[in-house]
This record gives sequence, structure tokens and C-alpha cells, in this order.
Amino acid sequence: MKGQEWYQADDVAEEYDDKRFSQGGQLIDRREKEAVLDAIMPVEDRNVLEIACGTGRFTVMLAERGADVVGLDISAAMLQQGRKKAQNRGLAGTLEFLRGDAGRLPFPDDHFDTVIAMRFFHLADDPEAFLREMRRVSSDQIVFDTFNRFSARSAYNWALPMGSRLYSKSEVSVLLAKTELTLVDVEDDFLVPYGVYRSIPNGLATPIRTFDEIVGGRPITDHLASVSYWNTRVR
Repeated sequence: MKGQEWYQADDVAEEYDDKRFSQGGQLIDRREKEAVLDAIMPVEDRNVLEIACGTGRFTVMLAERGADVVGLDISAAMLQQGRKKAQNRGLAGTLEFLRGDAGRLPFPDDHFDTVIAMRFFHLADDPEAFLREMRRVSSDQIVFDTFNRFSARSAYNWALPMGSRLYSKSEVSVLLAKTELTLVDVEDDFLVPYGVYRSIPNGLATPIRTFDEIVGGRPITDHLASVSYWNTRVR
């Protein structure tokens, strides 16, 4: 995985949510959570694994809605932030955070109903191997996102601290076929790159987001979207 040392630093974990999901980044957080909920509803009593759970944004959200959730991450510092978040929301003891490697998941086959991985595949050195491992422990569903090759993100990708792996739709389709996953739905979003939203106040980001949704909602612009949210089923 790219950027493991950076990602596991204590100071990075402590500042992670504030740097990425404050100001205009709140709109990104809201949209990503919406994509996850749309894919796996109803959430209640569903057995969910989140890979690369980080500070527990999705893990905590799903636990609050009644799912039985395990969050797994390579970073002890990120997991500590997730545990604090769960405790602050009165969820301590109702979900589990584990340190582990996404390439060697410590669970038996078909152990979870749903496996999700958000903000993960852009860092994956071997996406097929990771997707196979996710497929192994899921009995029903896998939800993930990818950053898109033919988007504005490619123009500034070189400037990101860790770089990003960008995907075409056809590349992801091949991955799904190889790992015996069936596509249920894919949603494309954010013509304007994430970095723009994160760098400006919410008041300025909101009208940009409105424009983004109107223009980006047209079929002709789908291939220019920065991110795709994939909802798949195990064959």
C-alpha cells in the first residue's frame, strides 16, 4: 500500500478529519456516507466489515443505525481516533476496531454480509488481490469507490502526497469479472476534484457543489467524474 508510514503517524490521524472533512470537505463526507447508505440499506442487523476504516467515519455511522460492524485498519493511530469517536457517541462496546492487513483478512470465508472499502483502492498496489480477499470474506455484497482516470483529478494527481491509482470504467469491470462480482449499480460524481472543496469554506463550496450536481448529473459528463461508487454482489 502507498503511503503506509505517512498514514500511520499520530499527528496525521489526529488531524485527518479536520483537514479533509471540514469546510467544503463536509460536502464530500456527506456524499460518501450517502453513497454507502444507498448501497446497503436497510442497515439494521447487517454484519459489515469496513476495510481501511481510518477514523471510523463509516464504521460509526453504520453502528449508529444498528449494523454489527467491524472496522479494520493498518494504522493504530487511526483506530484510536475511531475508538474515541465511538466512545463519544455512546457506541463503545457495540462495534469493534481491529488492526490488520487488508491483504490477509483475519476472518473465515463468507463471514460478513457486506464488505465496504472507501478511500482505499487509490492506494492499492494490487487491486485484484485486495478485491479477491474482500470477496472471500463476503457472503453477499462489496461496496467500494475508485478515482477515475479520465477526470480532472488526473491533472493534479502528481501533486498529492502519496499519488493515487486512477481507474477507467473498463478496468474496474475487468476486476469485477476476475473476482466473480456482479455489478448492481455504479454512481459517478464530483466533476470538481475533492481538493477544491477541501480548500474553500463551506459557504463557497455549496454553490459549486450545486453546479457540480446539475452538470455532472448528465450522462455525457459521467466519464469526467472524479469518483465512482461501486455496488456489487457476490456471484
